[in-house]
Amino acid sequence: MELTKIVITGGPSAGKTTAMSWIQNAFTKLGYTVLFIPETATEFISGGVAPWTCGTNLEYQKVQMRLQLEKERLFEQAARTMRAEKILLVCDRGAIDNKAYMDDAEFSAVLADIGMTEEELKLRYAAVFHLVTAAKGAEEFYTYANNAARYESVSQAVVMDDRLIECWGGHPHLYIIDNSVELREKLRNLIVRIAGFLGVDPPADYERKFLIAMPDLEALVRTYGARRVEIEQAYLPTVDGEQLRLRKWVEDDHAIYYKTRKRRVNGSRIEVEERLTQKVYSHLLEEAGAEPPLRKIRYSLSYQKQLFQLDVYPFWDDRAVLKIELDEKDGEVAIPPELHVLREVTGEPEYKDAVLAVDHREEL
Repeated sequence: MELTKIVITGGPSAGKTTAMSWIQNAFTKLGYTVLFIPETATEFISGGVAPWTCGTNLEYQKVQMRLQLEKERLFEQAARTMRAEKILLVCDRGAIDNKAYMDDAEFSAVLADIGMTEEELKLRYAAVFHLVTAAKGAEEFYTYANNAARYESVSQAVVMDDRLIECWGGHPHLYIIDNSVELREKLRNLIVRIAGFLGVDPPADYERKFLIAMPDLEALVRTYGARRVEIEQAYLPTVDGEQLRLRKWVEDDHAIYYKTRKRRVNGSRIEVEERLTQKVYSHLLEEAGAEPPLRKIRYSLSYQKQLFQLDVYPFWDDRAVLKIELDEKDGEVAIPPELHVLREVTGEPEYKDAVLAVDHREEL
């Protein structure tokens, strides 16, 4: 059985409720059994259990987190009894969403209560799809009508949307679906993104890449909540036009491992990823040959509803590479003002990681 668990999240009035219906229809047609885990906070608040009815916000967050995790456990247990080849388990918000409603001390106390780390919670999910609140750029559609538990004003919704993106920052597969189009097209973009992640009828991903002067990295963390991860990657021989890449992803000493198959179709990049164990990763790394793996530090940050990846390499101290993936080939890019672009290097082979790994092998 192929069981994939994803999160649909986003700020208030982002279109999540309608999105669930679209996901059900689209992926049932593609042969998936689609299961939905309802939003825990809405269930609690609608039933009279809320931060303002419990003794403290911390006590509320403890019981909400425990119910969230137990629901996921039981859904997965039930899913594995089903006669289905492919199951898509969709969480209406994930455990990390709860962090946005706590201060740091409360979140630390909740983690201690459940005996888990933030990274363990985050990586329970294969991918996270964030729908931007209507309060950002589509204010006329912001509504309380479809959720009796909603209480945020437009300005509060904007703040909460930013907090949620920051909380999920650093996840290897975080996608932001913005309000640059009307709701129907926004939801179509969501379906295309999920399909691409699953490797079925993938989306047309257009990457733009910029060479930038080395920025003040600590300032980016302070200003944008940029998340830092360490990446190690190596390349296997190309097979049938597909580039094969091994990647180790480390955040706060927690490592995950992937094998990625890449190919291009009509100018669009298609990627299909497979999660590996450390043992299998090490075995494949040996097969990759004697070339040392490429190592880099990646900072992920959100600016004006766009998600950027900034890669810092050990062989450069004066420059870095900024990347962004767009849904449209000619989509606009709003680069944070703190970043100084030297020039755009989209499509230049010398700035591809596979080429950098060879050109700088003696410095790795």
